[in-house]
Amino acid sequence: MNNVLTLIADPSAADLDDSTVAAARSALKDLGAETGSPDWLAPGIACDVPFDGLNCDQADAALHTALPDRPVDMITQPVASRRKRLLIADMESTIIRQEMLDELAELVGLKDLIAGITYRAMNGEIDFKDALRERVALLKDLPVESLEQVYGRVELMPGALELVATMKASGAYCALVSGGFKFFTERVRATVGFDEDQANDLEIVGGRLSGIAVEPILDKDAKVAALLRVAGANRIPLRDSIAVGDGANDLPMLQAAGLGVAFHAKPVVATQARARVERSDLTALLYAQGYRAADIRR
Repeated sequence: MNNVLTLIADPSAADLDDSTVAAARSALKDLGAETGSPDWLAPGIACDVPFDGLNCDQADAALHTALPDRPVDMITQPVASRRKRLLIADMESTIIRQEMLDELAELVGLKDLIAGITYRAMNGEIDFKDALRERVALLKDLPVESLEQVYGRVELMPGALELVATMKASGAYCALVSGGFKFFTERVRATVGFDEDQANDLEIVGGRLSGIAVEPILDKDAKVAALLRVAGANRIPLRDSIAVGDGANDLPMLQAAGLGVAFHAKPVVATQARARVERSDLTALLYAQGYRAADIRR
């Protein structure tokens, strides 16, 4: 069959069951689709349902309407080029749990203020570049040692190591592209195993933050440009790429990739991205590509 639906549950709960799979098949059949036999990629966690005779967008809309309360993520896509050769990932609130500017802000007693600006920027309510300049300015005179201090708080998102290790083991190229800062991305790149990282720079004068973000600032347009650059340099068609992120500055990148995944994303991103993961961890991106539990590297 030409298309596939992947149902994915939170691995820590493993509560995907036959009744949910049956309900999904019924929802597809009700719109005239033909469905194949379910193929369990990971018991209780991920299951493929092949289907034909229905556009993927129609199928996606029907499934989210028919199964609103089921504890699963649902990703529909063509079978062709399902296994991706390029991963482009946002860092903050995607590969790691933290927003690093918010963590730095706590050191100067401004976390609530700066976190509020961060949320509005990530939800597309204010211009990303202006929001970054405003937040960095509030951190003026913070000692450079503070960067290392807050890096100690970094927690990897569940599934981050498995995502990169598994895709690289299959020959994929993995790039970390962040609207955050190089001090943090280069460390996360080395820890997780990305092939490269791209981010903004903070100006440091006399061992302290000057309150200035070095221009040009990497924003949503730069993220798309990074996707195109990395794909071109590695001779990988965009249809063979997967991108993941959570903020409005990620949305154009998600829309340009072969499969763009909004990961626990802000509302404006979740409603516009082609695919979304709201319940599972980052291993959902592997199951969406057809990897089985036994294929996942750790």
